[in-house]
Amino acid sequence: MAWIDQWLPQWQFEDVHNIRSRAAPGALLDAAAAYDPAHDAVIQAALALRAAPARLAGKLGRPAAGAQRAQFGLNDFVPLGRQGDMAMAYGLAGRFWQADYGLQPLADAAAFQAYAETDAAKLVLGFSTGQADGVTTLTTLTRVHCGSAAARRRLAAYWLLARPVSGLLRRRVLADVRRAAEAGPGSTAA
Repeated sequence: MAWIDQWLPQWQFEDVHNIRSRAAPGALLDAAAAYDPAHDAVIQAALALRAAPARLAGKLGRPAAGAQRAQFGLNDFVPLGRQGDMAMAYGLAGRFWQADYGLQPLADAAAFQAYAETDAAKLVLGFSTGQADGVTTLTTLTRVHCGSAAARRRLAAYWLLARPVSGLLRRRVLADVRRAAEAGPGSTAA
């Protein structure tokens, strides 16, 4: 996935998942870009569990820590670009270890590249395709770069807890994306 190196050339954390499909590369990337996890009870339960500390903080009178926000999702990411039917990437910046994710607003890909706060992290979520013998492999790659040793320590503790769940959810997303892409245009993953 060298294409995403332009967005995050250095990183301390990485996670990769893939799935094979009979769908065309472009159909898989289109389905990934349109993916909505609202129908997946497992994903919704995991996101609700992740949001529980912020909700609890709000109920305990700590509104900054428990600020109400919409459900975390792909809409929180800034699109970084797409390379035809081969790859696409999204960026996110924040203090992911915080109860409210500590997300930092990013207007566009240029803002993502310019973001350089040392007490936060930058994350790239990339999707890429490859074909062999009529089968397409859709790969998702997450890379995270922390701006300081302190941020790296905080993220390491969070990553230890979040990575296994994130991997489970990523595999569910990939399976849904494959189903939608293989079903054809206008279909929805269910």
